[in-house]
Amino acid sequence: MRRIERHYGMDWLRIAAFALLILYHIGMYFVPWGWHVKSPEISQWAQLPMLATNGWRLLLLFLVSGYASAALFAKTGAVWPFLASRFVRLVVPVVFAAALLIPPQPWVELVTQHGYSGGFLSFWLHDYFRFGTLEGIVLPTWQHLWFVVYLWHYTLAAALVLVLPGTVRAAIGQAASRALAGPLVVLVPVALLALHAFVLFPDLEITHALFDDPGAHLLYLPGFAFGWLLAGNDALWSAIRRWWKSAAALALAGTGAILLLVGLVVAGAAAWDERVDTLFEAIRAVQAWSVIVALIGAADRWCNRDHPWRKPLNEAVYPAYIIHQTIIVVVGFWLLGTGVGAWSAFAILLAATALGCWLFYRVGREVPGLRLLIGLTGWRAKPHDKRAALRHEPASDVSA
Repeated sequence: MRRIERHYGMDWLRIAAFALLILYHIGMYFVPWGWHVKSPEISQWAQLPMLATNGWRLLLLFLVSGYASAALFAKTGAVWPFLASRFVRLVVPVVFAAALLIPPQPWVELVTQHGYSGGFLSFWLHDYFRFGTLEGIVLPTWQHLWFVVYLWHYTLAAALVLVLPGTVRAAIGQAASRALAGPLVVLVPVALLALHAFVLFPDLEITHALFDDPGAHLLYLPGFAFGWLLAGNDALWSAIRRWWKSAAALALAGTGAILLLVGLVVAGAAAWDERVDTLFEAIRAVQAWSVIVALIGAADRWCNRDHPWRKPLNEAVYPAYIIHQTIIVVVGFWLLGTGVGAWSAFAILLAATALGCWLFYRVGREVPGLRLLIGLTGWRAKPHDKRAALRHEPASDVSA
């Protein structure tokens, strides 16, 4: 596989996608949907930005992860070293987090929603590692790290393709590039999303449980594959550069339509019946992929340049992803007893999560061995990486 030149715009897009994910999870504290801990002040209107983004935010995460995975494979040059490095970066942190970082999340949920009376230490020692269920909650659990678990399995799927003869891999790549040439880069995925929503999985319920989640895999695995295909594919980049502005127009129109539709329901001017649901799914199929193409095109046009903060932020993204939801849930649990209003709670959650994620990364990156457990490369930080971090200058390249 030929060397893939670094695309700084895709790095910035990856950083932004994970930042949006953290904001979304903070929003889960306030919306009327089920979650681990809920604010006493539920906001119906908070659903608007959430529903405007939840059609594409996870698909974008898998896409940028597929792109990064392809770049890492090109750098590694062989399947087995690539899989070994991916195992260390993906599986090891999940096991560490599931054992030590995630347990506060189900404990808070049990205490606030199921009347669990035990303290956290008692829960962790006696109930968490039951390898069964408690009040319907599977324990132990990977919680939000389902994304990493899925990413590892999609990496294994990619490895099965990588061991095929080079001519076969080239034929697959060429066929995919032809299928997505020109305006098809927008139209074909939109059609597939509509097929997914209306024909294959009209009553989709995503479980995040890996083995009983076919609808999720048929959605996220193609996104990962598209990101992989995009890496170093001049024809696909050409199509995106030609059509991203048209996609942006569709994205704006689709997002406006979603906000209007949801706004009417929240305001009580319309009911969420079968007709509204069908219209929502149709709009979202167009909006979701149009947003993604528009974001890739915009990142290529305006963000494909380096900055001293890019590499530290790119490195911090994965540790921040690992710890962020535990911080949100624990701080949200503490906020229940303070009586603060919704806007103050949002500000506190945002500040605490940003600070907690940064400290988790900054401390963890300096501790030998702990680096590997929080998703960073290398047993210990290299001396030049430490000096660069202190000066806010680029450190070693990393990507999750």
